[in-house]
Amino acid sequence: MTHHAPTVYAFSAPLLDGRMVALEEYRGRVLLIANTASMCGFTPQYAGLEELYRAYRDRGPRNHGLVVLGFPCNQFGAQEPGANAEIDAFCEKNYGVSFPVFEKIDVNGPQAHPLYRFLKREKPGNLGFITRGRISWNFTKFLVGRDGRVMGRYAPAVGPRSLIPEIEQLLSAL
Repeated sequence: MTHHAPTVYAFSAPLLDGRMVALEEYRGRVLLIANTASMCGFTPQYAGLEELYRAYRDRGPRNHGLVVLGFPCNQFGAQEPGANAEIDAFCEKNYGVSFPVFEKIDVNGPQAHPLYRFLKREKPGNLGFITRGRISWNFTKFLVGRDGRVMGRYAPAVGPRSLIPEIEQLLSAL
């Protein structure tokens, strides 16, 4: 019996409006998962993430393109202090965000969301062996292929646009 490494499809989380979403809903799509914050120097990346989502969401078979998943987190400089409704209003008003944004979670520490435990285990990052995969700051990004496997991890300073080559490659993979 072969042991299959789990995929992101094993996890679920509530959206800002409280609706529970199983990542299984995104099977067959390329996912870009980021921990976000409303008061961070990298917050303008919301615009870049939305741009990617709009440009690539319908690419590929059955219009199964890219989905961006935002996970607000208040663990870095307390830069996401708002309640879910405030985060929702902020994202929409300032960046026209239409991709799914989830309820606030922890990405590090004992209360870290199981999805983030999985992402960090799969792609611990450059100093992963020292930091055990710790997320360093807001807008750390993970790219997931159509098969649900984690293909890449990118530092906060890596702008969304610079991921286009990897996204196009994953979208064209069958």
